[in-house]
Amino acid sequence: MYQKADEYVRARNFPKAIEALNDAKEKDTAFGEAYLKLAGMYKVLGDRKNSYENYKYALRLIPYNPKLMQEYYAFADLSLSLGQYRLAKTNFEKFLQASPQGTKASNYANAQLKNISFAETAMRNPVSFAPQRLTSPFNTFALQYFPALTANQQHLLFTARMGNKPENDENLFVSARREEGWTEPVSISPNINTRYNEGTGSISGDGKTLVFASCDRPDSFGNCDLYISYRTGEKWSKPVNLGNTVNGTGWDSQPCLSADGRTLYFSSIRSGGQGREDIWVTTLQDDEKWSKPVNLGPNINSPGNENSPFIHSSGSTLYFASDGQIGLGGTDIFKVTTDATGNWLEPQNLGYPLNTFENENSIFITTDNRTGYYSRQQTNHQGPNTIELYQFEVPTAWKSREESTIAQGRVFDAKTKKPLGATVQLYDVTTDKLVQQVKSDVVSGDYTAVLTEGKHYALYVSASNYLLKSLSFDYIGKKDFNPVTLDVYLEPITSGAAIVLNNLFFPTGKHSLESKSKTELNKLIQFLVQNKGVKIEISGHTDNVGEQAANLTLSKKRAQSVVDYLSQHGISRDRIVAAGYGEGKPVAKNDSEENRQLNRRIELKII
Repeated sequence: MYQKADEYVRARNFPKAIEALNDAKEKDTAFGEAYLKLAGMYKVLGDRKNSYENYKYALRLIPYNPKLMQEYYAFADLSLSLGQYRLAKTNFEKFLQASPQGTKASNYANAQLKNISFAETAMRNPVSFAPQRLTSPFNTFALQYFPALTANQQHLLFTARMGNKPENDENLFVSARREEGWTEPVSISPNINTRYNEGTGSISGDGKTLVFASCDRPDSFGNCDLYISYRTGEKWSKPVNLGNTVNGTGWDSQPCLSADGRTLYFSSIRSGGQGREDIWVTTLQDDEKWSKPVNLGPNINSPGNENSPFIHSSGSTLYFASDGQIGLGGTDIFKVTTDATGNWLEPQNLGYPLNTFENENSIFITTDNRTGYYSRQQTNHQGPNTIELYQFEVPTAWKSREESTIAQGRVFDAKTKKPLGATVQLYDVTTDKLVQQVKSDVVSGDYTAVLTEGKHYALYVSASNYLLKSLSFDYIGKKDFNPVTLDVYLEPITSGAAIVLNNLFFPTGKHSLESKSKTELNKLIQFLVQNKGVKIEISGHTDNVGEQAANLTLSKKRAQSVVDYLSQHGISRDRIVAAGYGEGKPVAKNDSEENRQLNRRIELKII
């Protein structure tokens, strides 16, 4: 019967060959070679379950033989793919016992033994992780994956397919959070979803910029490219290919935008990487063009595959999937943070039970570090596999290094009260570094910016022909870290219009400017350069603590310090004057420290 099976195989009659081998096993249950041949046939036919069962019996019956090293290797790899770590370890060791060292196969076997050891330890020390399947209106498609939320957690974007068939292409869907719950997911836009494949999507924190992958479009440079679209009001613009500076001639996919939409991480197959699929990053430059992508380097990218990048809103913690780092087998999710100089440290495996012997592909963690979303594949031996969306409370060890919150609101013309399209910038005043830039919607005026704990921010809102608006958010050591809702009214540049300069700092009782005032001062210079016909008064004000004459002198000296800085940096003296009013023009009663702080201020007025 065994020999007859060989004849059937040569005749490409696999059903009859399998039937003959099963007959042989039935006649002799210790016929190890029959089990082994059946295992190989089932493996070729893609029947992993029957292949595994026959390998298990065969290699239990047949004594160790170095000539079977390829069978040990195949069974070990198959066992690992099914989560059978003990059998995988035993058979990788048998393979290595028979195999010459230094070959590609032996290196792979040694790497998998490390994964098995890691997996066994991880399973003995599980992470407290209790995912909950998203209920209606979600998980109504055959496949849904790559969830992503806006910073305010009011919109959930994901990729979905109606089925596993080739005609069931990928599309992007979005659901909105309302008081009564999430709305029914709908196609994000007819401008986005087409007859082509629209895959993984990433949305900026303010929900106004979308980057997604699409394959085989007429304007593509490779088989899959990255495209960008912008939302104005409720409408998404026609997508534009990010161009051949970003897109290569191969596969570019799985994008992830930073909170402000100006840094883009993505996975790509291209030359210059560390392995096959690598993670790359590109940034939006001052000329509004994307930079040449940079590989994230060997700390993150391995000789294997790295994909599904997700950068947390804080910007300091990256999550990604890898089969080249030490893990539990298949593709695992990892977390990596930056050091003080911005370099990536060693990735950390998120552990069991998020990571298993199967492939884990993506994760999303909300701005406040509290809630996570991911997709899980359900293996179905009776039919096609499904992929569904889950959410979970984020374990402490998985959280981003910093927590973030949001500042959101709308920008208006102070006179007409109509919405304005304005530029909103966040600076870290300690480093004088621009950390985020977004735009308010020209139709609604709404904006959303992400604030991260441990920083002192200067927020600037600007638009052509309007006075610059200066706000301050000090989150260094701040315990209250809740979202901020703040509408901004910009004053048209007219005589008498005035603003408070909230990011100028002086030591108590002194008039010398602190170094962290540099951001505000340079913003003033930029404003005056852009508005060459404008003349201003810089005025100093104090609270009523201390002697009135001393307060008046201090206010004049502080205003003069600002004027001196401006003139020393190219602003003509005949455009700026200094004035001090001491405690004479309070904006609040001096009956509390909070009110006295409001009265201690520097103002700018158009003259």
